[in-house]
Amino acid sequence: MSRLGIVMLVHTALHRAEQVARHWTASGCPVVIHVDGKVPERVYSEFAASCADNPLIRFSERHICEWGRWGIVAASQTAAEMMLETFPEVHHVYLSSGACLPLRPVQELADYLADRPRVDFIESATTADVSWTIGGLDQERFTLRFPFSWRNHRKLFDLHVKLQRTLGMRRKIPEGLVPHMGSQWWCLTRQTFSAILQDPKRQIYDRYFRHVWIPDESYFQTLARLYSTHIESRSLTLSKFDYQGRPHIFYDDHLQLLRRSDCFVARKIWPQADRLYQAFLTDQNGAMRPTEPNPSKIDRVFSKAVERRTRGRDGLYMQSRFPRHGSENGLTSFPYSVFQGFTELFEDFEPWLAEATGARVHGHLFDPERVEFSGGAKIVNGALSNCAVLRDYNPTAFVSNLIWNTRGERQCFQFGPRDTQKINWFLARDKNAQISVITGAWAIPLFRSNMNFADIRCEAARLQQIETKQLEVLGSVWTKARVRTWTLAEFVESPMEPMQSVIEEIGTPRPTHLSEAPKMVDLSGFGKFLQNLKNQGMHPYLMGDFPTDDVFGAQVRPFKKPYLVQ
Repeated sequence: MSRLGIVMLVHTALHRAEQVARHWTASGCPVVIHVDGKVPERVYSEFAASCADNPLIRFSERHICEWGRWGIVAASQTAAEMMLETFPEVHHVYLSSGACLPLRPVQELADYLADRPRVDFIESATTADVSWTIGGLDQERFTLRFPFSWRNHRKLFDLHVKLQRTLGMRRKIPEGLVPHMGSQWWCLTRQTFSAILQDPKRQIYDRYFRHVWIPDESYFQTLARLYSTHIESRSLTLSKFDYQGRPHIFYDDHLQLLRRSDCFVARKIWPQADRLYQAFLTDQNGAMRPTEPNPSKIDRVFSKAVERRTRGRDGLYMQSRFPRHGSENGLTSFPYSVFQGFTELFEDFEPWLAEATGARVHGHLFDPERVEFSGGAKIVNGALSNCAVLRDYNPTAFVSNLIWNTRGERQCFQFGPRDTQKINWFLARDKNAQISVITGAWAIPLFRSNMNFADIRCEAARLQQIETKQLEVLGSVWTKARVRTWTLAEFVESPMEPMQSVIEEIGTPRPTHLSEAPKMVDLSGFGKFLQNLKNQGMHPYLMGDFPTDDVFGAQVRPFKKPYLVQ
């Protein structure tokens, strides 16, 4: 007979529990099953009758098991007591659930434990040393009382905790106990377990832990420290939890993942995972190499899954996981460039930039009238429309969707104070944004317009105020975008160097050494135009120190068609 005994706590999927129990007994391991007291008597009777032909399967006294309550500990005690009394040859008692599944031949586990006859495998750490507690109750779970169910009476639970904190109520921990915590799924030696059950102070300990929160994660973990001569603080059962403390469920497509873990047992298995049950509940002698269980081999996969679930993919917004402000995993998915003031200063800047870089160059995507997509398109990748109303309903999602659906291709677009400004903070916070600004360039279209000067002055004052606020955003400590700004005066004086730096930052694979800049508009008389604005009471300071004579205008010569040289 085997020296390994299995205790199973069952409450659902009884047909799977029977299948696994018969698998254990086929290798000579006795099984004691505890069926939750909430399971209807008729269902329980049918389940017990279906297992009656197997002499190695026994059923213990039933308790009502509720998460976080004493019933789970009582069920474990009762079933383990029956195991030790009924099967005296059992040396190790292995606690499992109806959702557990052996991953390796049972004999390998039995041999592994036989080679370690005095070792207790139970995760046991002090509250200061654990990081997996969810809900903010670490030490307090041992010093407060918890008479109400957290799941079924949450308001009473919270109110009672708050009341005890307010009144300064504290329970006294029994003398000699140092609270420890760990996984519910343990494997204890007969010597250690019998010492726990036969301790003269058991009634004191049981009475104390009856009102501890989640005692199944602390009762045996604490008392084993009193009696065990050799504890390995780990569980032989592979169980993974998500960021909310809920157990991961394994499905059919986790077959290879479970095999890589080299663990003896895994939980929690989906009851309909037929492929897993078929693969692991057959004779697998020789199918897996005898080796030390190493669940850390698959920790990277779980860590990546948790990160994907909590943070998502860069720049991808989903209905099921819309991110909280400030905690997004990247606002967009790919680098892009924003140009402000360039189309005002240079003629045909957009086609020139597209030819120079190979990027897709749009116009003003946030023009108040319509979205100016590249080539005048009305709909682009991702079914994004050029309708300004749809864009302005959620401008941040508009940019994210555009970049996501065109990722791999550099997107460039124009922006300015005439555009819708709701997107400013989004662009500033986006690490993928490369923003190049020629301040004050918005004055050039006013200079070349045929508007009345009084109207020009009012419009100039409005645009300057908008751009000033935008520059404050771009200069914020929260800005993560790559921002370059030049005043109109310094850019016009020497356009080649800033143009070269902008092109290089786009990172095009084409040759990027510029021989000539694109053709600049005629600025003859622009200095006098700015002086007239000053004379009318409007101070145009964003353009920089622009001379009132025609120095810049005289310097601007007709450029040939720009070209690139290697």
